[in-house]
Amino acid sequence: MSNLSGIIKSIRDIMRQDAGVDGDAQRISQMVWMLFLKVFSDKEEEWELTIENYKSPIPAHLQWSQWAANEEGMTGDELLQFVNNELFESLKNLEVSPKADPQGWIVKQVFEDTYNYMKSGTLIRQVINKINLIDFNASADRHLFNDIYENMLKELQSAGSSGEYYTPRAVTQFMVDMTAPQMGETVLDPACGTGGFLTCAIEHVRTQLSNPTDIQTLQNSFQGVEKKPLPHMLATTNLMLHGMDVPVIRHDNLLVRPYDSWGSKDQVDIILSNPPFGGTEEEGTDANFPPKFKTKETADLFMALIMRLLKDNGRAAVVLPDGTLFGEGVKTRIKEELLSKCNLHTIVRLPNGVFNPYTSIKTNLLFFTKGQPTKEVWYFEHPYPAGQKSYNKGRPINIKEFDLEKAWWHNREENEHAWRVSVEDIAARNYNLDIKNPHAPENDLGIPADLLKKLQLTTQRVKNLQQEIVTALEESLLA
Repeated sequence: MSNLSGIIKSIRDIMRQDAGVDGDAQRISQMVWMLFLKVFSDKEEEWELTIENYKSPIPAHLQWSQWAANEEGMTGDELLQFVNNELFESLKNLEVSPKADPQGWIVKQVFEDTYNYMKSGTLIRQVINKINLIDFNASADRHLFNDIYENMLKELQSAGSSGEYYTPRAVTQFMVDMTAPQMGETVLDPACGTGGFLTCAIEHVRTQLSNPTDIQTLQNSFQGVEKKPLPHMLATTNLMLHGMDVPVIRHDNLLVRPYDSWGSKDQVDIILSNPPFGGTEEEGTDANFPPKFKTKETADLFMALIMRLLKDNGRAAVVLPDGTLFGEGVKTRIKEELLSKCNLHTIVRLPNGVFNPYTSIKTNLLFFTKGQPTKEVWYFEHPYPAGQKSYNKGRPINIKEFDLEKAWWHNREENEHAWRVSVEDIAARNYNLDIKNPHAPENDLGIPADLLKKLQLTTQRVKNLQQEIVTALEESLLA
């Protein structure tokens, strides 16, 4: 088995020498289009054996095995010109259709908005030679690379706005465990980012198969949609690494399609999602929705769409910020619709820092089933681990922490973390779902007069320090 961690580290070091790669997001994008072509090439070796009369959608001279596999093959300016002017240009413009040539359609979609950032053909050759050390048809290499790929996706949390593509693995795993996808059920993430929910769902269903390799027979059971090119490419490669020969990851935005056009044939059994929040959609997108749901807030539009796309008795788990829980206007109307059309049975309230460093906004996990109105909502306030006051990159949330919720889930009783609220009480609050834990101890802030005295003393100390600094500066200037 190759030293995969060492290979990836070597690739990073090579890319840092290239003047065209600027920052983590570009580095990962550059690495992944190359990895995608290597994964696709290794898959094609399988398909030639398993698919009768299989023919590659990629022209012969553009196939990885022809231009990249030979470590002493073209390099320098020749390779750079080939990549920019032939490879990318041809793959972006493949004449294929999703039904007649699904493999070709995947390649076309991946390269549609992908770019080669590297400017040195010599360094491109060095990266390619490192990637060729990985055999994605070898089970050991593939499984170990899954872990490395997961870490690469996690790094996007610190790559500026790209952090929005990644939901902490512990959160996705818990949401999948609680919705418990079954073999044959359709699972959708309408804003799938890098595909974390879908890969967790795939692994969950894989345990139900008598032969785990049969997961590829459930290709159409797992569906994702992502409008941005980088996460779309990451998600497609991610699902291929998890056994999906032809991942159903659409490069699209579901919000641009009229709300009323979604019918029963579009509905699914399970929706798992962390829709982007805090952003706004382009002008006119809200016109696709009924007047009561019209808004530019992305998360609100996705919540309305998720309810529409669920089958009766369909299950959903969605990440939403605190602002949705207490928000008014359109948010109130969406919550009223949710409680009347679905059973919002559980809200898990996450503490600060779960999504650090991308955002410190407090988030919630909403679990609901479509088809019956809500009678009561159970809340569970997730605590920090003992001795910990926040989460950060070095100490992220861990799946073992959710054992507390899992132990409570099927035998619900009120305790220091859990409480329930009737739908009548929620309606009386104008559908404000931001309900605090009644069992939490009151914060003892102290006696106002004592607090004021402490503030005055602190203010005086600050003034004294400022004066000392001014005096020291004056003396140094006169010396």
